[in-house]
Amino acid sequence: MSKKRKQEAELTLKHSINADLFEQLKHKKQELENEEADKKAEERRLKAEEQKRREKNKSFEELLNESSMNWKEFKDRG
Repeated sequence: MSKKRKQEAELTLKHSINADLFEQLKHKKQELENEEADKKAEERRLKAEEQKRREKNKSFEELLNESSMNWKEFKDRG
């Protein structure tokens, strides 16, 4: 019976080590997911800033060409 208890003790230790390792891996996975989410958020922020900068530096001609208004109709009214 002492041999059986010794085997149970080994199994318990083995399971607790695996559980600890599992928790460490789970924690590391969560850290990596958070880092990836932060990285994507930063990329979106940088793209938005770049878009604003490009919009700010557009010429009048570019803005006019992108406009959905029909300037010929506006000219005819005036």
